[in-house]
Amino acid sequence: MFKTIFKLLESKEKVNFLSEQKKITRQQLQENNGKNGKPAYIAYQGKVYEVTDSSFWMEGDHMGMHDAGKDLTEELEMAPHREETLAKVKFVGALV
Repeated sequence: MFKTIFKLLESKEKVNFLSEQKKITRQQLQENNGKNGKPAYIAYQGKVYEVTDSSFWMEGDHMGMHDAGKDLTEELEMAPHREETLAKVKFVGALV
């Protein structure tokens, strides 16, 4: 079983999968702001995450401090948490 897993990890299919990740434009990011039933996307260091289902993000608002639909890289430099918190939400793709 482990041999199969390691072969999958080493395969070109995995490399192709990673290189074909979804690309999100800044306009798409802005449109997905968590308002009017839209999903809530945020960007951090060139990666886009969906925070719609997070209890800390209600209708695109994070505790009155941050809004969805934005690149929060600079804002999160001042936050008490960083990238490790984003591991708990869905990765969507790369910001282009």
